[in-house]
Amino acid sequence: MPDFDVVDLEPADHPEPGETAPDFTRPLVGDEYWEDRSLSELAAGGRVVLVFTPMDGSFLARYIWDELVERGWEAVDATVVGVTISTPYDHKRFVDERNLPFDLFSDPGNGVAEAYGVAHGLDGMTGVSEPRPAVFVVDGDRTVEHAWVASEWPEFPDYDALEDVLGLEE
Repeated sequence: MPDFDVVDLEPADHPEPGETAPDFTRPLVGDEYWEDRSLSELAAGGRVVLVFTPMDGSFLARYIWDELVERGWEAVDATVVGVTISTPYDHKRFVDERNLPFDLFSDPGNGVAEAYGVAHGLDGMTGVSEPRPAVFVVDGDRTVEHAWVASEWPEFPDYDALEDVLGLEE
């Protein structure tokens, strides 16, 4: 038995396959530097996988990114990027500490999660929210090809199903 409660989340009103993913511009943090980038810029280069996680350092964020590294998602034919409320400085530390081969969008105001319908209010903290775990695969035109959004807390993506969508071989 886990030593935490599993909580059902309110239904999310997120973009569905076939819909256009909301565009946004935020600092994109990598292992060397960060710069403002937009989803549309990334998508112009091909498929993008947006991985929403709670703040850096949370067990959910650590587990999800460790799993993606272990599964070799840096080899997927898409740009895999994270989105969370952590600051660029926090992202830089997180990327360095975990040796992440992925870049992370910094969204301290949680506006991107709100636009995607995956914002999750934190219990006992009025007005404070972070993204719930979610993964969106979008094509070069920002059309959503696949969407997975957590319906309970905590919940992890079905990595095998996502790998089928992305065409990753075992």
